[in-house]
Amino acid sequence: MSGGRRPDTWWLPRGVVALRVRIFEKVNRDRAVTLPSAAYGPEVFERVYAHPAANGRSAGAGLSDLFWYWLSPGPEVHQEHLEPGERYEDVAETTRRILAGGSADLAAAATRAFAGALDALPADRISLVRLRDLVMPAWAEFCYRLVFREPCPPHAQKLITAHADDVISALKCTGLRHPRRRARLTAYVRERLAAGEVPHRLPASLSPREQVFYLQGTFFNTAVVQLSEATAHVLLALARHPRVQRRLADDPGDDRYLTHVLDETMRLYPLFGIAHRITTDEIPLDAHTTLPRGSVVCFSYPEYHATGYERPDAFDPDRWTSLSARDTHHIPFGVAANRPCPAWRLSPLVLRAAVREVLGRFRLDSSVSHTRSIPHRAPCLMIPRGLEPGGRLAPLRGFLRLRDGVEDVTRGVRQLVLGTVMVLHARRQRPAARYFEQFPPGRCPVAHSGGDSA
Repeated sequence: MSGGRRPDTWWLPRGVVALRVRIFEKVNRDRAVTLPSAAYGPEVFERVYAHPAANGRSAGAGLSDLFWYWLSPGPEVHQEHLEPGERYEDVAETTRRILAGGSADLAAAATRAFAGALDALPADRISLVRLRDLVMPAWAEFCYRLVFREPCPPHAQKLITAHADDVISALKCTGLRHPRRRARLTAYVRERLAAGEVPHRLPASLSPREQVFYLQGTFFNTAVVQLSEATAHVLLALARHPRVQRRLADDPGDDRYLTHVLDETMRLYPLFGIAHRITTDEIPLDAHTTLPRGSVVCFSYPEYHATGYERPDAFDPDRWTSLSARDTHHIPFGVAANRPCPAWRLSPLVLRAAVREVLGRFRLDSSVSHTRSIPHRAPCLMIPRGLEPGGRLAPLRGFLRLRDGVEDVTRGVRQLVLGTVMVLHARRQRPAARYFEQFPPGRCPVAHSGGDSA
């Protein structure tokens, strides 16, 4: 197991993952095409991704039922799931307003949130943490302040964290979803909204009930989950690459190199695996092949991000010294032509602040595997600055590596079983399909909502 690599006998996790992916592909039967592929390269991915007819969100895709099931409650009014139209524009403008703020203020808010989370770790001994669990309460605090413009009380932080953890655990099939756990946060947000304690003008196109789901889904689900996943990826990459970590720690003001680290992390470990769209008109793939209306297009971010680079599987922030994200296959926040992430400006800013706060207090070390989905929640050793670990570090690293290997197998089997159970349950419930069935044929709610396989 030297170097953290798995011996050939650790074949089961890969086999289980491959089988699970095959099950999910079958949900759409024969109506899906994945880009890029052996037949259609990154240039086709880019053209189709930006095509105006690649804008359907949920209607007609078997995957929509699955993702609506995972992302409930209120997936029909989640910003990522709204069909194009006036309603989407109303919601998107509200989100941009809530996320707006001065760079210094946003960075300071992220720093404060992380300082509070890190204060809970002892300063005189090594801590073994799972990075996603460590940072999620900090991002819950940060997002709460965005929505309510006030400090987050402990009970609200627990509600948000429990909700976000439940959503991402279900998405990764490491646990079943718990609707009652999610409903507790819904009730809290509903109570605050009814009391007039949300200091923002919310979308007028949404009913009060839908406004609650909008806040819960956009800020306390997607924002908290994705910021937590991104931070865990960056910190785990630094823990596994001590040279990169030392360079950042030695020069914390080097914004350019830290940006290169973020770019490389998001290239190698994109937050989205597959994003699916439903075509609303024909889209040509090449001179001989045309995607018919109603096709399900699955855009693979990992495959796209692996094309056009030397040593694409290597973590190498220095590659960005001579590269520009605009001239490479790199879309961590989507593309402007197809509804980019509304936090494309905010995320790098607050991630840099969070990483600086962590590295100012701790040295990170980890011997676990690093995959795009990090279902293990990124186990890591946190070594306080100024503490010399001595001979304690080697056995701790050995323990991490051994536990990671054992968990890989047991977790893979659990993901297969739970994923299959949830796929079958979602197909019985048909949440997206039943939503669209209430509208007359040909009257898909353009100003209402749809779905997106984030």
